[in-house]
Amino acid sequence: MTSLHAFYHAKVAADELRPDSAQTAVIPEFDRIGEGLQAAPVKRGLFRKARPQAVKGLYLWGGVGRGKSMLMDLFVESIGDIPSRRVHFHAFMQEIHAKMHVARQKNTADALAPVARDVAQSVRLLAFDEMQITDITDAMIVGRLFEALFEAGVTVVTTSNRVPDDLYKDGLNRQLFLPFIDLIKDKMEVWEMVSPTDYRQDRLTGSQVYFSPNNADARAQIQVIWDDLAGGAAEPLQLEVKGRLVELPAFRNGVARARFFDLCGKMLGPGDYLAIAEEVKVLILEDIPSLGRSNFNEAKRFVTLIDALYEARVRLICSAAAEPEFLYVEGEGVFEFERTASRLREMQDKDWGQI
Repeated sequence: MTSLHAFYHAKVAADELRPDSAQTAVIPEFDRIGEGLQAAPVKRGLFRKARPQAVKGLYLWGGVGRGKSMLMDLFVESIGDIPSRRVHFHAFMQEIHAKMHVARQKNTADALAPVARDVAQSVRLLAFDEMQITDITDAMIVGRLFEALFEAGVTVVTTSNRVPDDLYKDGLNRQLFLPFIDLIKDKMEVWEMVSPTDYRQDRLTGSQVYFSPNNADARAQIQVIWDDLAGGAAEPLQLEVKGRLVELPAFRNGVARARFFDLCGKMLGPGDYLAIAEEVKVLILEDIPSLGRSNFNEAKRFVTLIDALYEARVRLICSAAAEPEFLYVEGEGVFEFERTASRLREMQDKDWGQI
């Protein structure tokens, strides 16, 4: 295992990172956790098997683009062979619900207990990216789940854009969720990362974000942007919307990547696009075709998607068959598409978005 302090400064020396005082200030917290994870298991009673104790974790919150996820990823990389998992929080909760469903089908009295036990047996450290809770089903089980994980010796590190007290804010039956906030404050160090620099925004400032025509050069440039923003291996992200699953094929660090027909060629509606816009900070959308009579339904969905992204100020990077004003040139809906074309132009501005 290498300390995050050494790992971070080695990357600074190699010009892979530039030093940031807000980032270096929190590094000792990660190193504290790393040292604790190396400690020998504790035997709890004469006839009980020794097991690890959970190290007090870290809840790292602050504005987007400040390097929270990057630090967490470096930390997971630095701890070597200590069993760990880095996962987007929403994807993790989807897994938990799916496994609980399987447990219920087996008539398990407490469906959460075996699921939490399986997670605890597989890792010492769980690293969650972007903890946020908007779903009542998540809110109702997350407290018991984390309590079981902490009791089993699992250490949790998470990033979030929200202070703990704002999790599930204004949610249904929120009073039942409040003990989870107290649990976070007890079991995790809450640290606000304040930095004047938005690294995601800096990466895209002055960069082209709308590529047309959609050719090999456009695909190559988008791949460079994806590699820079996503910063590692991506995983699909499934969002549950009114009992249905909406999948983004690739997602990491708040950045999603999909093709036009992944999102507009399927029977998706406004609620689906609003869920995507709520979850994603940057959307890379590839292969937008020419639009018209032949793909009228797909074009309508595209308009709805752009409206959702625009209202949520999601940063859009895309490749398309034509410039916005020439994407939809014939058929019903041409006049209405003028607003969409205008929004696509506005969303290309260097200061656009929340990233």
